[in-house]
Amino acid sequence: MFDSFPGGASERLDRPTYHADFGRVYASGIPFLNKLERGQHFKERGFPSWEAFADGDWERALSLADERREDYAQELRQASRMGVTHRRLRVVEFPITPYVQWELFVLRVRVDLGDDIKVLDARDISNIERNRPVPEVVILGNAAMYEVVYDEDGNAAGANRCVDRSLIRETNAGFDALYERGEGFYDFFDREIVTLAPPQVSGAPTGFRGLR
Repeated sequence: MFDSFPGGASERLDRPTYHADFGRVYASGIPFLNKLERGQHFKERGFPSWEAFADGDWERALSLADERREDYAQELRQASRMGVTHRRLRVVEFPITPYVQWELFVLRVRVDLGDDIKVLDARDISNIERNRPVPEVVILGNAAMYEVVYDEDGNAAGANRCVDRSLIRETNAGFDALYERGEGFYDFFDREIVTLAPPQVSGAPTGFRGLR
């Protein structure tokens, strides 16, 4: 399943090419988008809420996250008009990292607007991750899937693109199985996130992810 993500069957794309290809495939008439998020530390330079978080201004970070509400609503309306359903599964390790704590507040804004997001405890997939962590993967229907990859410094460097229909179907089936095991976002958020003190950010987290 995810521990055997295709190597030779994929094509490496740099970041601009990945973004362009993603946009082209997304607009081609796909029925759904599945997104699996695994990394626990990222930078999101250019995203005001993350910049405030990285500067240690937690209250401003949360306020700025909420200011994206209309942008997210517009994105979801567009997806609805195009007939594309979105599902996202966020894998979370314990103890929860400052980045993930911040990100879940951002994702809460999206869930408030109807985005379909679940959370999965990393300990529940230890049997799947015997050889490697599950990948950061975005699947566009049965047309294409992308494993987001990073350079030696942890910066987003593009994606491995796969268009093999049988491999995409297999990965979608794996995503479906994990998504079924995931916990409702609000249940996880209210139990594990709301009770946390504001995170202490000591130095910038590693790994540039790009705009959310």
